[in-house]
Amino acid sequence: MRRNDIRNVAIIAHVDHGKTTLVDNMLRQSGLFRAGELDKLAGGQHGLIVDSNDLERERGITILAKNLAFKIGDVKVNLMDTPGHADFGGEVERILQMADGVFLLVDAAEGPLPQTRFVLRKAFARGLKPIVVINKIDRPDARIAEVHNAVFDLFLELGADDSMLEFPLLYASGRKGIATTDMAIEPKNLGPIFDAILKYIPAPEADVDAPLQFQVAALEYSDFVGRIAIGKIRNGKIRKNQKVAIVRQKDGNRVDDTVVQVLGYDRLGKLETDEMLAGDICAVVGLDGADIGDTVCDFDHPVAMTPIPIDEPTLDMVFRINDSPFAGQEGKPLTNRELKERLNRELQSNVALRVRQSELRAEEFIVSGRGLLHLSILLENIRREGSEMSVGKPRVIMKEIDGVKMEPFEYLVVDVPASHVGPIMGLVLERQAQCQKMESGTSLAHLEFIIPARGLIGLRTKMMTASNGLAIVHHNFHEYMPVKAGISGRANGVMIATETGKATGFSLEGKQERGILFVGPMEPVYEGQIVGEHCRDNDLPVNVAMEKKLTNMRSAGAEIKTPLKPPRRFELEAALEYIEDDELVEITPKSVRLRKQLLKETDRKKASRSSQS
Repeated sequence: MRRNDIRNVAIIAHVDHGKTTLVDNMLRQSGLFRAGELDKLAGGQHGLIVDSNDLERERGITILAKNLAFKIGDVKVNLMDTPGHADFGGEVERILQMADGVFLLVDAAEGPLPQTRFVLRKAFARGLKPIVVINKIDRPDARIAEVHNAVFDLFLELGADDSMLEFPLLYASGRKGIATTDMAIEPKNLGPIFDAILKYIPAPEADVDAPLQFQVAALEYSDFVGRIAIGKIRNGKIRKNQKVAIVRQKDGNRVDDTVVQVLGYDRLGKLETDEMLAGDICAVVGLDGADIGDTVCDFDHPVAMTPIPIDEPTLDMVFRINDSPFAGQEGKPLTNRELKERLNRELQSNVALRVRQSELRAEEFIVSGRGLLHLSILLENIRREGSEMSVGKPRVIMKEIDGVKMEPFEYLVVDVPASHVGPIMGLVLERQAQCQKMESGTSLAHLEFIIPARGLIGLRTKMMTASNGLAIVHHNFHEYMPVKAGISGRANGVMIATETGKATGFSLEGKQERGILFVGPMEPVYEGQIVGEHCRDNDLPVNVAMEKKLTNMRSAGAEIKTPLKPPRRFELEAALEYIEDDELVEITPKSVRLRKQLLKETDRKKASRSSQS
């Protein structure tokens, strides 16, 4: 049985290939909004409707998958916008559980990239036949025919059968809101996209009269109603106040519960309803015990569905309370209990996250995630809530498989001007990478590598420096492989403040010859704070708060002739990549500071002697 009045479709692509922009213009042309209503939702100059989160608008990426719904005639379309970044690939995989068809967007200039391969492989595993959209056809460097061939080759490489190889093809510009099925036909609007949904996306298979089966594919959390379970109703009906049985995915146990609210998707929001039928996507309130992959069943006929795989984390990071001398000056320092509660609250909706208590220190928590971006988004949200904390160096998670120690490897793709290939190759290969492909174009060279995930920490910053900011870098999880040889860490030592006070121009003038400074004049510093990068490989204690003494011959400001260079400033992710094992990043609502774990020089020397012995 199929419900011909519904279509469930997801949009998948590599990061920055235009998914959200296309969805925005689909909403604008759907005819469901009043004039000016969407512009108000788009937040003025941002121009983004679906990416409503502040971080998403600032970074220009989708972090959370979005569900929305509109109608084409009498057919309801549940449209799912998915993240494109590799760190959120697990969310894409779960969203595909609810879809009956997908649009695969590919940039008309860049072509298929690592995440394109990942999401397409997942779509094939689900038996979904993609509609290919070559997007951004208005780019001056568009190479539409070559990208079409590259997509076809990718389908072959991933083992597509003959029916998959005959994929529908559309050409579009999401920014302009136009699409066409033939480049010889001038596009006018997104009508061909709407037509393709009705023509090529299959109606969901559903048996309304069968016992209820609803599998949880995503979670949201609300301070008002608690956990909200989102998924697709496979069979039966789900009603308000209905008693249900939840079959747990992790252990197969049954938990009985009652549905408090049933919410259907309507335009950009949710609408409460009394009943939803099989084939539709809905959100259910009241099932606090439900988790990803659990099946919500008929109370008298509990039959579990096929488990949903949940991606394992690949990166660990230590989260701890902020115990620096400046704690509490710029925000609210989290106590051990408050930090634990905040992380537990994040676990309610962020299912790719893992948290455990540190075995070494009671005030530390080991937080595991899918990648550096995944964890830095959490840290950024915490600091925007007005809280302070400290975090340690990211570490990859090792596994032992069949008695062999394994580590995660990533598939790295770099596009860089031909004149910068040498420095880029040197940087990547010294981190135990293996070159898989190297192609030279008219302006850019295309390089592909398999590299240990350890080697990616701090690599992007160095590649940007070596290429004058011209390198285009993408990477995606490849597989676990035997551990490679050690990868050298930071080549240079750091300059460490020995006194607490305000940095003075007189003192900084003498220190800038020793390396690169991280602080400017009159900035407060404390003992143990990292205030610069040393030009040698050893750490150097320095006093940047030293003042020039007054004499009866001249003023304190006399004879300063050397101009101070602007200090290097760290964004959060760059700071996390920079630090070493004995260092921390102090995160406050206003500042990102680097510091040593042991603030006093005598304690650091004592720890160094004990480790050597």
